[in-house]
Amino acid sequence: MGDSILGRTCLRGSSTAALTPPASLLLEIKMKKFLLGTVALIALGATAPALAADMAARPYTKAPAYVPAPVYNWTGFYIGGHVGGAFGGNNNILAPGFNSGNNGVFMGGVQVGYDNQFAPNWVFGLEANYSFLDTGSSFANRGLGSVTGRLGYTWGPALLYVKGGYGWADSRFTNGFGGNGGRDGYTVGGGLEYMFTQNWSGKVEYQYYDFGTVNVFNAAGAPIGSFRNDEHTVKAGINYRFGWGGPPASTAY
Repeated sequence: MGDSILGRTCLRGSSTAALTPPASLLLEIKMKKFLLGTVALIALGATAPALAADMAARPYTKAPAYVPAPVYNWTGFYIGGHVGGAFGGNNNILAPGFNSGNNGVFMGGVQVGYDNQFAPNWVFGLEANYSFLDTGSSFANRGLGSVTGRLGYTWGPALLYVKGGYGWADSRFTNGFGGNGGRDGYTVGGGLEYMFTQNWSGKVEYQYYDFGTVNVFNAAGAPIGSFRNDEHTVKAGINYRFGWGGPPASTAY
């Protein structure tokens, strides 16, 4: 019996020794785990910056300031000046350039008026105009005046218009503004005006004046002939617009 117990004890001791792995194998397993852990850390370290860059918040960019579209409104009073040329009709001996082949003369003057933009694309206005004609003759139209209405179609800063109304010729027969009075008639024309800013505009214009037929008498008072007193004018002008009555320029969105 003693031998049996002793034998079992010895056998159990031998089995325990056989199940314990050798130290070299344990070291190899630990080294493999260490190497795998090291590789995993290196890979994680390599990908972390890229992940951080993707997850980083994008920088804030301020939206550009809103700039409203300009408003072009023609309503209001204006005053301005003009220069150009005047050309008499074929038989108009009162034309300033009649004695020089009717080549025309320099003219310059002023205008004042009021416009009302009564619809998005339509403008109606009134204008008074006077032009001085460059002539040294005491027997000629020395000036042209008019009071007209005008109707125009506008798109953006441009205004295409026609005009017509009362015309007056300073047909005095002495130098200066003394002597006999002028002659009444009518005038028609048209032009294109462009608004550079809300307060400044420029224009080009054609205007025709007709003062009717003038009868010529001799010293005894007998009629000896007649001619038509008419003028063609072409001018360029500039206006300063006060803008009274129109909406402010910042209301268009």
